[in-house]
Amino acid sequence: MTKLSVNINKIATLRNSRGGDVPSVLKVAKDVQKFGAHGVTIHPRPDERHIRYQDARDLKEVVYTEYNIEGNPIKSFMDLVLEVKPTQVTLVPDAEDAITSNAGWDTIKHKDFLVDVIAEFKRNGIRTSVFVDADERMVEAAVATGTDRVELYTESYASAYEQGDLKGVEPFVKAAIKANEVGLGINAGHDLSLENIKYFKENIPNLLEVSIGHALIAESLYLGIENVVNLYLNKLK
Repeated sequence: MTKLSVNINKIATLRNSRGGDVPSVLKVAKDVQKFGAHGVTIHPRPDERHIRYQDARDLKEVVYTEYNIEGNPIKSFMDLVLEVKPTQVTLVPDAEDAITSNAGWDTIKHKDFLVDVIAEFKRNGIRTSVFVDADERMVEAAVATGTDRVELYTESYASAYEQGDLKGVEPFVKAAIKANEVGLGINAGHDLSLENIKYFKENIPNLLEVSIGHALIAESLYLGIENVVNLYLNKLK
C-alpha cells in the first residue's frame, strides 16, 4: 500500500501559540506511529515559527518508522539534516517568508545546485526526494540531479477535485508515468485530504508515499487523530 507520513507542523504551531509543551510534538509523533502511520514528516523553517530545529533533533529519538525532513537546503537546514540523518530529506524551494510551499523545483534551471546538495545527503546515507510540479519535463530532468524520488506538488489536483473536476488528476498521472519510466520513486503531498486522497491514490501508478499535515490535523479536531489516521490508511490500501 501507499505509505502515510504524518506532517506534525501544525501541532508545533498550536504549541508555540501558547508556549510550553502542550500539545507535545514528541507525544503526537509517538501516537501517530502507534496508530499505524508509516512515518513522521516535519518542515522546519528558518524562523522556527512551528517546528523548531531542536524538535528535529528530539524527534530522532522517538521516530522509529520513516523520518522525513522537508525544507529549502540553505546551509542551516543542510547542517541540521546531516546532523539528524533522517530516513529521507525532501527538498522544497521555499522562500523564507512563505506561509506554505507553493511551487516545485525547476529541475532544469537548478540542476547543478541540486546535484551538489543531493550528493552530500546521499554520501551520508539519506534518501532524497525533490518537490516538483506535475510536469513531465521537471520529472524527467530530476533524474540528472541524482535524486531517489520526486514528490508531486498536489495543490492543483486538490483545488480541481474540490470543484468537481476529476480531470485535475491527469497531469499527475502523466508525471507519475514519466517517473516510473525514468526510475524515480513517487511521493506526493500538499492539500491532500480524506475527501480527495482515495481518487488520487487509485489513479497514480506506484505511489510510494503521501505526506499529509494540515488537513489531517484539522480533520482530527472533529474526528480524533487515531480515527483519522486509520481512515487514511484504509483509503491508501
